[in-house]
Amino acid sequence: MPDIRPLPMTAIVYLAFEPTWLALSRAERGKWAEHAGGILARHPGVSFTWYDADALSGSFTDFAICSFTDIRAYHHLWEELRDTEIFTRPYARITNVTMGIENGYGDYEKSPGNA
Repeated sequence: MPDIRPLPMTAIVYLAFEPTWLALSRAERGKWAEHAGGILARHPGVSFTWYDADALSGSFTDFAICSFTDIRAYHHLWEELRDTEIFTRPYARITNVTMGIENGYGDYEKSPGNA
């Protein structure tokens, strides 16, 4: 019988915030952050942690680590985020995404016919 348990996955989403974002006041950026927080709250199937990396990287300014077991939940979260002015104006753009399956090798080893 196949194992149908959801696979724990993680995506690291690298973002670059544009100078137009930095031109906003901190209060305006805070309002956008609150709006994004509301979107994140509507997607409880995705654990989302934000990291600031401006001073530590030359190719991106921020990154988010998203953990989930349902790729659809992850995709729907990002569809909703990308519909905001943060991405449509744009104030930010996604520069890269790295995705992986937690212990994917072990999951394969446990699957029927591979043990």
